[in-house]
Amino acid sequence: MYSINKSSLKDAIIIFGGGCTGEIVSNEGLIFTNHHCGYDAIASASTVEHNYLKNGFYALNKQQEIPAKGLSVQFLLRVEDVTSQVETAAKGLSGAERAAAIQKITAEISKNAVSMPSQEARISPLYKGNQFLMYVYERYTDIRLVGTPPESIGKYGGDTDNWEWPRHTGDFSVFRVYASKDGKPAEYAVDNVPLKPKHFLPVSVKGVKENDYAMIFGYPGGTNRYETSYGVKLKTDIENPFTVNLRDVRLKYMFEEMKKDPAVKLQLASSYAGIANYWKFFDGESKQLLKYDVYGQKQKNEADFINWAKNKPEYANIFAQYEKLYKDWTPYAKLRVYLNEGIYGSPLAAFAGSLAQVENALAKKTGVKEALAAADKARTNFLAKENKPSDLKIMAATAMMYYNDIPKDQHPIGFFESVRKFGELNDEKPSAPGLPTCSRTP
Repeated sequence: MYSINKSSLKDAIIIFGGGCTGEIVSNEGLIFTNHHCGYDAIASASTVEHNYLKNGFYALNKQQEIPAKGLSVQFLLRVEDVTSQVETAAKGLSGAERAAAIQKITAEISKNAVSMPSQEARISPLYKGNQFLMYVYERYTDIRLVGTPPESIGKYGGDTDNWEWPRHTGDFSVFRVYASKDGKPAEYAVDNVPLKPKHFLPVSVKGVKENDYAMIFGYPGGTNRYETSYGVKLKTDIENPFTVNLRDVRLKYMFEEMKKDPAVKLQLASSYAGIANYWKFFDGESKQLLKYDVYGQKQKNEADFINWAKNKPEYANIFAQYEKLYKDWTPYAKLRVYLNEGIYGSPLAAFAGSLAQVENALAKKTGVKEALAAADKARTNFLAKENKPSDLKIMAATAMMYYNDIPKDQHPIGFFESVRKFGELNDEKPSAPGLPTCSRTP
């Protein structure tokens, strides 16, 4: 399954794009992944005249394969346990000082772990920061679309069927990774060649039978299965319901514009699918937590732990501390949801927020050139996907919800006053359909 010195299963299982799992299934770098993982690349390769998202696509030869701009895959090179180094650097520290020390030492370890620009090292905390593992990857950036079923198959059932079991979706797409002639990572070039992988998964067409061995191997997201009862209650009472409500608003205004124009539907398809994906997740998560009384189960487990810890000073006050921390944080929990899912749900606001990196660089007078280059790239990406009519409505609606639902002492100083003044200056202009007039209600 895993070896540093010779090929193994780890060499055939890749990180696809921003965090999906893919698998290499041929000695010419052929990749299988989910349809929803290739969704953005498929939509980006499509036009109204050649709508591969709607109609599907299969390259009949390598020359017909379509470069997937901005897409990359990562191969795992090795894993190292760096817990002792991190703990030594953070010894005796707590709170913000400990966090800063950990950030500093992990950056140093990661920097020293790679030997070429195509390599990346990331250190992940496991078990709530009780273990630190460093994963070293090699990134390939010349990825090409080979095949995809039409959306009616790849996303059959839509969001109604998503996160459900059983599913009946042909949730797959096919890509290929290319390299330079000497097998090294390289930017797209016509004379690049299919990668000869260290290992690939042989595909059987024999089918399966009862009791055949099966294994899951890939890159899943994080888990909060060790969450306390206080965290579960925060999820079901505040975080998930308001996240779903705010995503409802964003999806509504995007869908209104997508219905009007096939070009806009393509433009917003990937963003819409991403928002809808976890809209369904958060809604379903709350329902299952309540259905199975996970809150009550956690409370029973915690009562047992508290009883066990009575005469153990190092453990006795843990849940009393948890209770206080959650009590202190809960009044601000809704604010965070409304910022992340509401205000930053506007693509323009999210892009504007990213410019804080430039401000920080200018203030520190370091890394300004890099920050400006990143901002320019982010601006190009933003403009390519920006749909102003839906964004205006999302911004207005979520700002109104923030104003009405968040306590006034948590409002950003001067923001709504500025909105009111702007509306008064432009009061003679008609507001967008369905939007409040700023001068009357912020």
